[in-house]
Amino acid sequence: MIKKNKWNLLFSSIVILLPIVFGLVFWDKLPEELTTHWGADGQANGWMTKGATIFILPLILLAFHWLCFLASIKLPGGNDQNPKLLGIVLWIIPIISLAANGTIYAVAYGKEINPVFFVFPLLGILFIVIGNYLPKAKRNISAGIKVKWALQNEENWYATHRFGGKVYVIGGFFLLACMFLPTAIALWAGGIALVVQVFVPVIYSYVYYKKQVKAGSYEVDPLPCLNTKAAKIISLVTVPIVLVLIAVIMLTGNIEVSYTETAFTIEANFWSDLTVEYDAITSIEYREDGVPGSRTNGIGSARLLVGIFQNEEFGNYTRYTYTGSKPCVVLDVEGKILVINGIDKAATKAIYDTLKAKIG
Repeated sequence: MIKKNKWNLLFSSIVILLPIVFGLVFWDKLPEELTTHWGADGQANGWMTKGATIFILPLILLAFHWLCFLASIKLPGGNDQNPKLLGIVLWIIPIISLAANGTIYAVAYGKEINPVFFVFPLLGILFIVIGNYLPKAKRNISAGIKVKWALQNEENWYATHRFGGKVYVIGGFFLLACMFLPTAIALWAGGIALVVQVFVPVIYSYVYYKKQVKAGSYEVDPLPCLNTKAAKIISLVTVPIVLVLIAVIMLTGNIEVSYTETAFTIEANFWSDLTVEYDAITSIEYREDGVPGSRTNGIGSARLLVGIFQNEEFGNYTRYTYTGSKPCVVLDVEGKILVINGIDKAATKAIYDTLKAKIG
């Protein structure tokens, strides 16, 4: 199946990575932080550094793209899957990559965009296309409406997917219509539509199963089981790696502050470095009790709190702090709040005294 789809797989992977090319070409014209998340009200509430936005988001999508494709062909039933349905799987994430990254770059260039205006048409078209091909999906455990009573009976599977296809198409047109509603109403209406599209076919499948049982026509014909030996080997290899990576991120990391005659630089593990000119600092304050806030983007671990945070006092602010050290230094840098500290109270006070002397 990989050989049959190698060109589609290669081309779709290139499309996913196209935003990286755009970001590199226009690197100097992009701001240091880009908006990457919007709240339910359509207002921006999450940001990432330029480098992280350009590289990390497309690479994560590429990894999911390959994972979805391999799951579609390697899990039981995948090799016999309808080629057109597999083609849809191959192009879902490339389209998402172009739409999501395109929105991020458009906002970075000052365009007034409400993501809801793009999300609902994208979801609507996606459900309409999937709904048209869903009845043709053969039994498998990677794509489709995967409930036990449908997976174990071919008649139930096809009945469920014929009905589900109709629900998806109707729901898709409803999602398209949501783009013309006010944002708050569209989010509620769209959310309800998605819930209906997910659960109504499942309920139908169960009711159909009960009718089959009552009529005595339900016969269990399960798909071949996964290779349990292979699954155990994969688990023994991947689980320790994942645990080690989690431990590294959660328990390690340092923040270093260095000074020159005109500026200071903060270097932090797992987050981008930041250089601030002394002339850009309009105020400095030492806070013994620290600064509260919830993380909207960044790292929150047992060791570090770095990234973009939010509280009632400052709104969105940038933070480079150790989790175990409460005192901090609050800087107003041209209207933007920066919160930093050292590994303990003495280190934090040293940062404050040094910056206050440098600012003059």
